[in-house]
Amino acid sequence: MALENISDTARWVAVYRAMESERPDAIFRDAYARKLAGKRGDEIVNSMPRARSAAWAMIVRTAVMDELLLDLIANHSIDTVINLAAGLDARPWRLALPATLRWVDVDLPDILRYKSETIGNAKPNCRYEPVATDLTDPEARRTLLGRLADESKRAVILCEGLLIYLTPEQVGNLARDLHAAEKFEWWIIDLANPRLLAIMRRSWGHTANAANAPFKFAPAEGTKFFEEFGWRAKQNRLSLEEARRLHREMHFAGLMRFMTLFFPSKTRNQLRRMSSIVLLERTAR
Repeated sequence: MALENISDTARWVAVYRAMESERPDAIFRDAYARKLAGKRGDEIVNSMPRARSAAWAMIVRTAVMDELLLDLIANHSIDTVINLAAGLDARPWRLALPATLRWVDVDLPDILRYKSETIGNAKPNCRYEPVATDLTDPEARRTLLGRLADESKRAVILCEGLLIYLTPEQVGNLARDLHAAEKFEWWIIDLANPRLLAIMRRSWGHTANAANAPFKFAPAEGTKFFEEFGWRAKQNRLSLEEARRLHREMHFAGLMRFMTLFFPSKTRNQLRRMSSIVLLERTAR
């Protein structure tokens, strides 16, 4: 019961949020994750090699993105959050958000419909709006982003688990489209490097390819990739360091840290930077 389509990746990650939420020392609680993941989510995770042992990375990613979002909303007068490829994210319901905040979830119709039906009548903590759009359709994407920019004062874009499924050209086009709207001041992403991409392809590449969701984007230049499109890194939170801070490290992390002391400095740096959660800020081009 491996991945059947790209929407199944949302169930996969929802299982990780459920796993964290059910811990007595949870760093976040998502009351909807288990229901959203459903039986299918557990089947996916159980069918993929070492999937449960990789939970720490997704849990850390979610927790750090929560922190970045809440800080922006509290301290930078953000009135709109636009969650691109929102999947089964339940932040509008689980985070303490201002009632006046507008939250826009953008994804394919089926996944938004499933999320709405599964969450049911639960009331979000802010003004919530689901918008069905195929983000790979350039014209539809630009039309939507233009409308949302016109309707916002200061917006933050959230992309959790999206960019790795896009080609560098597609990511560049998205970055360019986002920069075209002056109201979009901040952009939160997760970023892999080529070493992590190779590991993911070895572990789960066959499964992801079969679901038409191959892993693609992991720029060797890291956050510098975005600079030519008018975005620079304001914060770059390295996943391994954040995992240690949040007490959610992978198994044998201490041993791995010791072993890397004997690696060449270039290799150590690549390992440190295998993945990160990045806050990008808009710049003049």
